[in-house]
Parts: sequence; C-alpha cells; structure tokens
Amino acid sequence: MADAARTAGQAADFETAIAECGFGLFNVFIMICSMPCLSAMVFSATAMSYVMPTAECELKLTLLDKGMMHAVTYAGMIISAIPWGFLADTMGRRLVLISGGWIDGICVLCAAMSQNSSQLMAFKFFDGFIICGPFAVVVSNLAEFHGKKHRHFVMLFIGLSVSIGALTITLLAYFLLPVHIYFNVGELHFHTWQIFLALTALPSLISGFLHIFLPESPKFLMSQGNYSKALSSLQRIYAMNKRKSRDSYPITVLTDATPERSDSPEPIVNNSIRERFGQTKRKFSDGLMQLKPMFSSPYLGLSARVYCLHFCQIMCVNSVRLWLPQVFATMQTLQVNGIRDKSMCAVLDHNSNRRSNTAVLKEECDIHQQPDTYTNNIIVAVVGLIGFLLFFPILRIRGVVNHILKVCLFICTFLVGGLYFADTMGTTLIISSIYLTIMGVCASTIIGMSVVVFPTLMR
Repeated sequence: MADAARTAGQAADFETAIAECGFGLFNVFIMICSMPCLSAMVFSATAMSYVMPTAECELKLTLLDKGMMHAVTYAGMIISAIPWGFLADTMGRRLVLISGGWIDGICVLCAAMSQNSSQLMAFKFFDGFIICGPFAVVVSNLAEFHGKKHRHFVMLFIGLSVSIGALTITLLAYFLLPVHIYFNVGELHFHTWQIFLALTALPSLISGFLHIFLPESPKFLMSQGNYSKALSSLQRIYAMNKRKSRDSYPITVLTDATPERSDSPEPIVNNSIRERFGQTKRKFSDGLMQLKPMFSSPYLGLSARVYCLHFCQIMCVNSVRLWLPQVFATMQTLQVNGIRDKSMCAVLDHNSNRRSNTAVLKEECDIHQQPDTYTNNIIVAVVGLIGFLLFFPILRIRGVVNHILKVCLFICTFLVGGLYFADTMGTTLIISSIYLTIMGVCASTIIGMSVVVFPTLMR
C-alpha cells in the first residue's frame, strides 16, 4: 500500500502517508514528550491520597473532607470534558497540550501554597479542570502520529507510562513525606506535604514545554482541510525518522473527504467586535455539531456501551486506589498500637471514631510520617508495572483481545469482594495489587478501543 504512493504527485490518504514516515527518532521523541503529561494525570488524581494521612492534622480533615478532596478533582474533569474537546477539535491538539500543561502546573503550585482545606479544594478542582484536556488529547495525539503497524504499541506505552507515574509518585512520597519540613514565608506556612504537592507540578510544566517542539497532528490538520500544513508535518516526521531531507518525502498530495481549506479562511485582524463574535459563535456551533454523531446511528449504541463500561471501570478502580494509602496508613497505626484485627471494618471504624481524641490523632500523624507507611504502596505500584509488561504481549495473540475485558472484569469482581474478608495487611496488599493491575489493563484496553472505533473528531 505504501509502495503504491511512491510515484511523484500521486495522492495518498492519511494511513498511506503516515506509513511512509515509518518508525524512528520522531516517534521516540513524541513518546518522551508524552510521558510527563500521562504522569501528570496520575499525580493529579492520586497526590491527595498520599498527602491526607499527613496533612489531616494540620488541615483538621474529617472523613467527609477527605472524600471531597478526591471528588473535587474529578468534578473539574467532568465539567471540563466538553469544553476541552471543543478546543482540541477546533484549535488543535498542540495548543491544548502546551497551554494545558502550563496552566495545570500553575494550579498545582497554587494548591501547594494553600493554607486551609477550602483553598486546597478550590485549587484541586481547577487542577482537575485543566489536566483533563491534555490527558485526553495526548492519547489521541500519540495514536495519530503512528501508523497501523505500530499503533497497538501506543496503548502499551500509555499503560506503562501511567504505571511508571504511579510508581514515581509513590517513591516521592516514600522519600519526602517522612522528612519533617516547616518554614514560613511572610504569613504563609509551609509543611512537608506542600513541598510534595509543589513537586507534583513538574510533569505538567515539563509537558507543556516539550510539546512546543512538536508539530500539530497531521490527522487533525487533514480533518480540518489544512492539507498543506499536514504535508509539512508529515515531511518533518519523515525527515527525522529516515534521516533524509524533507523534499525526499515520496508523497506530495494528500486526500481526504474534507475539502481543502486555506490556512486563514476568515481573517479577523480588521474585523469588528461583532464580526469576531459571530465567527467565534460559528466555531462553537461547529464544535457542537461534532457531538451529533454520538447521539445518532451508528455510534449511539456503541457510545452508550463504551461510556457505561468506562464509568464503571473508573468508579471501581478509584474506590480502591484513591483510599489505599489511607488504608495502609491506618493499618500501620493499628500494628504499632498492637491491634491484631486489621480488616477493612476495623480500618473504617478506627477512622470514623478517632477524631474525638486530639492527642491520639497527633500521635497517629507522627506514625503516618514513617517510611514504612509507604512501603506497601510502592509494592502495589511495582506489581502494576510488571503486570503491564506481562499482559500486553498476551493481547497480541489472536482472539485474546476480544475476551480480555470479560475475563478480567469477572476476576476483579471476586478480588474486590475478597478485600472484605482480608484481615491482615499482607492479604490486603496481595489482593489490592492484583486487582489494581488487572483493572489498569482494562482501562488501557477501553481507551484503545475508543481510539480505534471512533473517528478523529469524536475522540
């Protein structure tokens, strides 16, 4: 197929054009640039899980406050999903990745300077609001820069990057949170957990910086009718991968169902405010029209099934993952205090009844800051990383991918139920590690399925 397009001037579609670029230095570079963005999403979703066992004393957090800390981040993601999708499909992937990374980094730094729980909740909401865009876009962006031959490796890379991000934040908590840090800057008071939060802003800032050096997605440019820019982007990829000049790229004409559009179809430099508002309104209407296929055949039933599946998967995995550091911290407290019963019921009962005794609470916060508290979380992260390395080669076997979701979700039903009967820290560690690893594989499979079955403007 690729050879057929080598004749000068012959038209080629996107798959043919990207196949000519091959796999090389550019693909490695875009993967490196994507890793901080994928890690930033993990940091945003899980940072508070490691902060709360330490910060609950200083912020006087109740169980309700802890739940709200997790909820506000996801509330921001939910609210911003459609606006980010509109921006990504009208303004481009590159703009979202650059601006989103920098703005999210600033929001995380503001969260690190919070002096009370209300400020922290507010900035974590904006953290979730912003990071949703770059994370959703980077998955599509990676797929659109790879041909069919290498596209299935993209989902493996995404899963590995998320696992590495989970391991990185756990190691950061292990080495930093046990260190007692306290200093003042004017009227602002800073503790160890705030330094920890500030460091979690680095992936977002690095991601925004690195994506400056990447071109816009050629698939997106073709969907917008900007074939000249798409061809230039493909030539740049070809030159880096093949170590040849851009002019040697064998394809000179791109074809697609979208008609050719000039680079600046509606110049707005000299337009009035009313005309500019009208152009913006038309773009917004066009963005809303891109949602229409989701609610009509043939995508309506498929969309409903995929969204329901993804919703249930995220709810199940976060019900365990976000509370696991708190569970292990409480189990460590029970062990230090000589309490043998470390079941989930004992953990929940302990957390719900201990706020009445301030002296005990202060003592437990000191216990939470010991390195042993975070050892189990490191083990969970390592098992998840190894699990991806073992699972994804299996997915290449014909027929396995069609049944992997059903088998994995069936197994996870019994694993999560087994947590109720776990009465030791070791049993809880084993069950939760296997459960989160398998559910992580399910998440990557669902995302990969979405990238394959939905067209560019619906992702």
